[in-house]
Amino acid sequence: MSIGLALMAGAIEAAVGYPNGLHRAIGHPVTWIGRLITWVDQRWNSETEAGPQRRLYGIMLVATLVIGSLIVGLLIVRLLYYFLPLLALILIGVVASSLLAQRSLHDHVTAVADSLSRGVEPGRRSVAMIVGRDTTDLDEAGICRAAVESLAESFCDGIVAPMFWIAVAGLPGGIAYKAINTADSMIGHKTERHVDFGWAAARADDVLNWPAARLSALWLALGAVFVPGASARRALTVAWRDARKHDSPNAGWPEAAMAGALGVRLMGPRSYDGEMVRGEWIGEGRFALKAADVRTALELYRAACGVQLGVLAILLGLTFL
Repeated sequence: MSIGLALMAGAIEAAVGYPNGLHRAIGHPVTWIGRLITWVDQRWNSETEAGPQRRLYGIMLVATLVIGSLIVGLLIVRLLYYFLPLLALILIGVVASSLLAQRSLHDHVTAVADSLSRGVEPGRRSVAMIVGRDTTDLDEAGICRAAVESLAESFCDGIVAPMFWIAVAGLPGGIAYKAINTADSMIGHKTERHVDFGWAAARADDVLNWPAARLSALWLALGAVFVPGASARRALTVAWRDARKHDSPNAGWPEAAMAGALGVRLMGPRSYDGEMVRGEWIGEGRFALKAADVRTALELYRAACGVQLGVLAILLGLTFL
């Protein structure tokens, strides 16, 4: 277990994030992984191949990403301990922090709430940066629901899941998770091009996010204790009742917990690429959210991040007993 490394990575990322200057200079681990996936997609995912063959190539890609990530992670750890033994643990924590997105997610969702103060159109442009649905016709309520849903779902796969796998398997585990999650976001869609090639990435991401999704709902429920007007009991009740209404086996858990904690409804009908999806509502209460609800959701998100770090600190302390 690498609980101390997960705690350190979370604290570093919460404090400084991923500096913009560093991003401009060398990019980001996710962009590096993304370039590799794009390269493989262009060369292995040929439309002239039959579906089973493309699915096999997709499985090979997932295996390559996992094995390659584990090797890279182990090499980084070994090299740092060999050349910089006194600073190795801190430097590994810095590298691991790049796999998290606490600050960037907070900043992007805050930008949506801030943009709405200037009108609906700026709000649409801001929320379009963090969601995949159509945003051109969204009203204020639709923009706010999209932002809160993205905040809840990304809390799972952008923060809780990588920290979980770092805690379980160290830096190699965190890199492997991030590689699979990136592959799922790029090719794990049921489009004609990727329904077969991206099958393995989507299934692997479902498996790796399974524990984190349930933990995310728990952290949000516990975080609700510290947010005025939010309800921990309602978060757990709605998560247990409504999580399965979501198309994803995992995303419904944090989204339902968020909806329950805030006493609102999320999801419902929404449009992707011009096609309306008649999704079920998750939660109960208002569905006409406002910018103030987005800010309350951000407050709950901060509390849930704090709960996760607190639990890791407690677990780390218990290891010394």
